[in-house]
Parts: sequence; structure tokens; C-alpha cells
Amino acid sequence: MDSYTRNEEDKELKSVGLELMFLTPEKCSSDDGITAVELAKLVNLPVDVVKKKLNILKEKDIVRVKGINPKYWKFNEYNFQRMDEDDEIFMLLCSFDDVDFDKYFSY
Repeated sequence: MDSYTRNEEDKELKSVGLELMFLTPEKCSSDDGITAVELAKLVNLPVDVVKKKLNILKEKDIVRVKGINPKYWKFNEYNFQRMDEDDEIFMLLCSFDDVDFDKYFSY
């Protein structure tokens, strides 16, 4: 598995994590979540990169996966709220300085 060690801010991981965090049902093809292919299109990254980032988030238990082919991914808000505040992934996903919220919400 891909274990996460932070050398510098991982913009790809942050992009995948935030997209899942703010995912609305309208963006999903299933009630079970979103596929890696759909997510890759939303974040404009290659599918293999998105899958690696999803596995990192899965190791931290902040995304759930359902199914085999295709796999549906969904953010686990309950586990995210219970993460250690000093966890590098928690800090990465809570760093909103450079986040354009208009991308995730329509007012």
C-alpha cells in the first residue's frame, strides 16, 4: 500500500480529498459514492494518480469504498472529525488558504 509521508504540501492529495469532502449527490452516478474515473475527471488528474491518493485516504480511514468493479468512494465525515488534529493529512485537508470554494458550491 501507499503510505503517506509529507515532504511538501501534496496538492493532488488535497484536491482529491477536498473534492470528496465537498461532494454533492448531483456529482455522483450512484448513492454509494463516486468512481475513481469520475473523480479523476472532476479534479483533472490521471486515474492512476487519483487511485493512489484514494488509497492514502483509505489507509487513514477517512474514505469508504464500496463494491469491487467499479469501486465507489465516499468521504467518511465521522472518522475525519475524530482524527488527531496533528495528523498531516488532517492538517492538509483543513488548510483552506488557497481553496476556491466556488468550485465546490453554487450559491
